[in-house]
Amino acid sequence: MINLSYTILTFLYLITPCLSAQDFYKLLGVKRSASQKEIKKAYRAKSLEFHPDKNKEEGAAEKFAEIAYAYEVLTDENKKEVYDRHGEEGLKQHESNNRGGGGGFDDIFSHFGFNFGGQRRQRERSTPNVDIPLRVSLQQLYLGDVLEVEYIRQTLCVNWEECMKNNQECQGPGVKVRMQQIAPGFVQQVQQRDDRCVAPGKMWSNNCRACPKGQTQPEKIDLTIDLNKGMYPGEAVTFEGVADEKPGMTAGDLNFVIVQTGHEFFHRDGDHLYVTMEIPLVDALTGFSHEFTHLDGHKFKVDVTGVTECDHVMRVAGKGMPRRGGHDHYGDLFITFDVDFPDTLTDQQKKEIRKVLGGGNSKKDEL
Repeated sequence: MINLSYTILTFLYLITPCLSAQDFYKLLGVKRSASQKEIKKAYRAKSLEFHPDKNKEEGAAEKFAEIAYAYEVLTDENKKEVYDRHGEEGLKQHESNNRGGGGGFDDIFSHFGFNFGGQRRQRERSTPNVDIPLRVSLQQLYLGDVLEVEYIRQTLCVNWEECMKNNQECQGPGVKVRMQQIAPGFVQQVQQRDDRCVAPGKMWSNNCRACPKGQTQPEKIDLTIDLNKGMYPGEAVTFEGVADEKPGMTAGDLNFVIVQTGHEFFHRDGDHLYVTMEIPLVDALTGFSHEFTHLDGHKFKVDVTGVTECDHVMRVAGKGMPRRGGHDHYGDLFITFDVDFPDTLTDQQKKEIRKVLGGGNSKKDEL
């Protein structure tokens, strides 16, 4: 009889992983915080109650095998840790990997960032990044600048860990997965959204005394923004891990995105600057010299000796924006000349112009 019971126990033990998911702590009738001594005491009582030699009721043998398996897991430090974090399905995959197996639930649970058998690294989730427009002038981007700003973010309650409770259905922040039996011996994995889940195996306890104001609280921080010379519009100054905090997640990044304001005189395109200058007709014909004041206040002179056509573009090397990655390297300045023609001329002016330019009276071609 003893050998027969042992054979039945061995057979049932082997098929236990194929049964629907069980709560091992509930099987033994102990709390999750139970000590090893309490687990052993509970196992002895349950094994005597459902031993096949003493209990002839239908299902007793299967129950006995489940109790034996639960006891084996909860008294093995490594298996207990896997079970507490990932549940029975995670434990099955762990044991399969240790036997040289692969695939299966590893592929399913990898979606939630689990790491079974060291085959995949756990994906660390973070809170959303925050982008804040930073309006700066062209002059600030030419010279570089240092800005002091204040930012208010949400930080974790100091005692937030005291408000966490175990819940094996939680598979990550906001993700709850439960096993639903759809037929005898068949279970289906169902994923749900549950904001109380804050980490794998951890759920937030509502109305927790340790955090009466909730999971987070506002915090004002002082930040120093370094604007490098020549930074581009759309470029971001990033502070890593400074966005809002949440239990079970790393803080995202805070990005100050540069928005360049317009300038009354210069226009920027990449590393180059552009300006349009209006000149009178006499300067366009005879040449001229003009002094410009740059963004940093320094002055430079542009000399034009020849005749300047309308919309002519002149390139002045090295008078653009500072180039990134180089010392004293600058883009160019492009000057577009807009010739201002007089609205009217007197007869004497017309005569003098014709005399100077050598033109005579124009004759109409005969048709």
